Amino acid sequence: MKTYVFSISTLIFMLFSLGSCGNPTVSNSTSGIRTGAEQTEKYLPLLKGKRVAIVANQTSIIGKTSLVDSLKSLQVNIVKIFGPEHGFRGTASAGAVVSDSIDAKTGIPEISLYGKKSKPSKEDLANVDVVVFDIQDVGARFYTYINLLARVMESCADNKKELIVLDRPNPNGFTVDGPILDMKLKSGIGMFPIPITHGMTIGELAQLYNGEGWLENKAKCAVTIITVANYSHDMEYVLPVAPSPNLNTQQSILLYPSLCLFEGTIISQGRGTYFPFSVLGNPDLKGKYDYSFTPVSIKGMAETPLHQDKACYGLDLRKYDASEFRKTGQINLKWLIEMYQAYPYKEKFFDFRQSKQMGNFDKLAGTTLLKEQIIAGKSEAEIRETWNPGLANFKKLRSKYLIYR
Repeated sequence: MKTYVFSISTLIFMLFSLGSCGNPTVSNSTSGIRTGAEQTEKYLPLLKGKRVAIVANQTSIIGKTSLVDSLKSLQVNIVKIFGPEHGFRGTASAGAVVSDSIDAKTGIPEISLYGKKSKPSKEDLANVDVVVFDIQDVGARFYTYINLLARVMESCADNKKELIVLDRPNPNGFTVDGPILDMKLKSGIGMFPIPITHGMTIGELAQLYNGEGWLENKAKCAVTIITVANYSHDMEYVLPVAPSPNLNTQQSILLYPSLCLFEGTIISQGRGTYFPFSVLGNPDLKGKYDYSFTPVSIKGMAETPLHQDKACYGLDLRKYDASEFRKTGQINLKWLIEMYQAYPYKEKFFDFRQSKQMGNFDKLAGTTLLKEQIIAGKSEAEIRETWNPGLANFKKLRSKYLIYR
């Protein structure tokens, strides 16, 4: 595997923040960082004269322009686009099947990797010389783009195609926390024995997958990583584009590793509002909390949200000081413990069939033990004590593959 690290003069890049309704507005607090995609001088020579496929979505940008649109204007021969969950342009709802199509703007065939297939087929890659992967991750095990990376690596290895990863910062890269996935619970929302927050970039994970033989049949993918310039894991990175429809603010991105566990419960995390993953609530908590919100059907975000058209009572975390995550280096377990204790019908709390949400709580947590500990009334300290051995081992493993130290 080749890793390119380049020194460049410091520059001020576009500063940004995300608007509360999901439309990013230009501002910025991250100075000097250059993503892999922005460093075209480093990878355009690798694409010259080749037939290129690009794995991309709406986060794959150079400045404000789509990577695909930018490279096409630079005469790169893009023969197809592989689109993940939510599609290449990022407009499909979570979990919605995305079909193959022709990109309306460029006329390039778009092959969906979320629906009938999870990785490029031999036929898909027959007329491809090199694959470029450029998708923004948010640093949580159950955010499925890290699984997509592995599947693309497997296809490239099987079909002897080179892969170029355009690396991007991890907005939760300062946190390594949570239980390590028990591989008996391996699923589409957790494929590898890593904690809930892994503290690695896409490029670093590519090195981990190759180095530890985690790809199918222990395949080894020929990968070139175009690294992020002027970046380290403890730096704040505000995403310029919402990475998915229901992570539409920087606050929601920072809360996501803690709040996504609620997808396996009867508690709403605000899907069906314009501030998902920033609130928690349930109709049965009326009288226990003053704050309330009402989920409704929102096209492209949540068409049939949990507790649709019902007032949910609970916590408003939009003004929660998310710098606490950086200070502690930990996800927040207190909300899960508090909500379980407050909810009156304990037998329903972890019934994901009742909640009709994203999935099984045990698969999200990566262990059956966390649910048992919550039910047994264990304290946060007691729960964390059981995580420590696994986290210590993972941090040691992780250190071998870090690019940004």
